[in-house]
Amino acid sequence: MSTDPHADQSGELAWFKSSYSGTSGGDCVEVATTPATVHVRDSKRPLVASLTFSAEQWSAFAAYAGLA
Repeated sequence: MSTDPHADQSGELAWFKSSYSGTSGGDCVEVATTPATVHVRDSKRPLVASLTFSAEQWSAFAAYAGLA
């Protein structure tokens, strides 16, 4: 069992998407976080590889993109 608060009970990452994405599907990006990393994937292709960033890399991206 995982002790990571960002993982579900099976130890898998807990993926989420923005509430702005709505419920009609479409092109969405899903994100899963751990204390040290941020994982990003295409919601239409969840079994294809995801991108993984360190917390520092994600913070720099968010600041550059005006998200932080």
